[in-house]
Amino acid sequence: MGTAVRVTDEDGVRRMTLCRPLEYNTITPELRDELGDAIASAQHDRSIKVLLLDAEGPAFCAGYGLDWATSEQASEERRGATGRIWDSSADLHMIGKFAATWAMLHDSIKPTIAAVQGWCIAGGTNIVFNAHMILASESARFGYPPSRVWGVPEAPWNWVAHMGMQRARRYMLTGDEFSAAEALDMGLLLDVVEDDALQRHALDLAHRVAQIPTNQLEMITRAINAVGDHMYDPTSSRTLGTMFDGVARHSQEGRDFVKRAGEVGFREAVRERDRPFGDYGERPR
Repeated sequence: MGTAVRVTDEDGVRRMTLCRPLEYNTITPELRDELGDAIASAQHDRSIKVLLLDAEGPAFCAGYGLDWATSEQASEERRGATGRIWDSSADLHMIGKFAATWAMLHDSIKPTIAAVQGWCIAGGTNIVFNAHMILASESARFGYPPSRVWGVPEAPWNWVAHMGMQRARRYMLTGDEFSAAEALDMGLLLDVVEDDALQRHALDLAHRVAQIPTNQLEMITRAINAVGDHMYDPTSSRTLGTMFDGVARHSQEGRDFVKRAGEVGFREAVRERDRPFGDYGERPR
């Protein structure tokens, strides 16, 4: 059993559950590797027909674990003071490994479903927006607040594909949050259900799909994936997104954010970033 992702197989459905609820299922190298292994090992296992990604706790995924991410960059910059400066190519390899893992949900020859509750923000959207079908509970909220400082979405094509160009620009440029109802209206979500019905609704859909023969599912999934690949060029978008994400983290504003996180803690640095916008943790209760 993984420490970040619990995998269970039943009746043709591989369920991959993010299982660090107290940490809001923030992204770590362990989560990346465990999720990647679960997706990869299902691709040529004919007993697995559908992949379902869900999570425990009040948040599906609150993004990258800023405690280790900001401290890693701070250490990198201290090393740079006496040695090599930031290496954009090495950074692309590092963050690109995360982006390539999330892309496996799109590239999968088995249908992938994501069931989202609570917060799905920042790096959490990098994961979820790759799924073939996305369900959410009424409490779900989405957004990419690092657009304000210290980040760029790793795969912008996903935003355009799900929302259209105008809304993708609007939410990527501001980092504003949006509700499950708004996401459904944009076309980002397949369905929105009451919070306590999400798990059953997602499993019912997964098991319904799993009644179809494996070869049929794979042929249809490959054919639809090819349309997305032709229309949006995910590989180029992902490469550019991950490259610019590294640049954003090492711009003067990005370096200032890391420095501030070292001074007051990353949670307070995030609050200071979002306070002028009045959303996420700064939203009135």
